[in-house]
Amino acid sequence: MVFGVILAGGMGSRMGNVEKPKQFLTIGEKPIIVHTLEKFYVNPKFEKIIVLCPSQWVEHTKNLVKKYMKDGERIAVISGGATRNETIMNSIAYIEEKYGLDEDTIIVTHDSVRPFVTHRIIEENISCAMKYGACDTVIPATDTIVESDDHKVITNIPNRANMYQGQTPQSFKAKKLKELYYALSEEEKEILTDAAKIFVMKGQEVHLVEGEVFNIKITYPYDLRVAETMTKGEK
Repeated sequence: MVFGVILAGGMGSRMGNVEKPKQFLTIGEKPIIVHTLEKFYVNPKFEKIIVLCPSQWVEHTKNLVKKYMKDGERIAVISGGATRNETIMNSIAYIEEKYGLDEDTIIVTHDSVRPFVTHRIIEENISCAMKYGACDTVIPATDTIVESDDHKVITNIPNRANMYQGQTPQSFKAKKLKELYYALSEEEKEILTDAAKIFVMKGQEVHLVEGEVFNIKITYPYDLRVAETMTKGEK
């Protein structure tokens, strides 16, 4: 079975002085998270779409699902964890409890604030995770990447041809991801940035899925203005 996992745990501190987490801000007359959910909801391959958000926003999110989605039965809203990866583990625990977990259970994890993900990207994530066990959506780096160990002087300038910018979805065989995560030491967990790194740290392959430049993550006020313009362009 295939499950969509929408990560809505962020509080949006980089968005500035806003009254609610960024995923609940509005673009195109709908909350950002609703735009994102719609992209997953129309794909019939998902057994369930699991939304994970801060506990104090669970009821609000459930109300949004009732308001905007015709059939909310395919969407579950539950509390996230203290970190991104603990939130993903919460989704796997939910799947295991409700459906069971086997070698072929796939999760497609996606930022709630990337509302412009395409059907093609989602489909390729599903097929790639089924075939290889783990994949990450990326685009080639267009700017030169500069590395600095002390944040003052350049330490290294990697070959841009080998550099990519990570996006989401990131998709995995859920049982394998769970096993690898709980095999990590506390020190290893502290340096995690995302779920794909769990596989990389344990010497497992993570295959690449081609993303899109417009699959942006809405993080800053500027992104919100860009997203509003893009949403108007979709009409």
